[in-house]
Amino acid sequence: MRGRRLQDIGLATAVASVVSGAPSTAHALVTGRGVLDAARAAGTLLPGRADRPGLIAGGIVHGIVSAFWGIVLGRFLPRRHTAAWGALAGLGIAAISLPAGKRSRPYLAALPQIPQWLDNVAFGLVMGWLLSDR
Repeated sequence: MRGRRLQDIGLATAVASVVSGAPSTAHALVTGRGVLDAARAAGTLLPGRADRPGLIAGGIVHGIVSAFWGIVLGRFLPRRHTAAWGALAGLGIAAISLPAGKRSRPYLAALPQIPQWLDNVAFGLVMGWLLSDR
């Protein structure tokens, strides 16, 4: 994977997938929304659950999606300015994934979108920072 060990990519993905929820969590706390609403809404992406949000299902979806994008970023992020490229990649991930989910799932559409975009940027930024040649 472009000189990066799968173990390093896996660790970076695990950390990024946890801390990347900080923007939406902070927004939920400030606005009084449920801090787990986004996680539950993600559960509607599992087949047969379009109208059934759930925390466990959301965790499964989040893990699968994070693993996919973590491998992609681990493979393709450049060695220079890795965190900046990661943040930019996070914008790209958001542009691909958020509109599609919003169109097909009402629970996802009900979420405030800016914090969701920022979660994706945070994921890419953290991935890039952890994979950079510091």
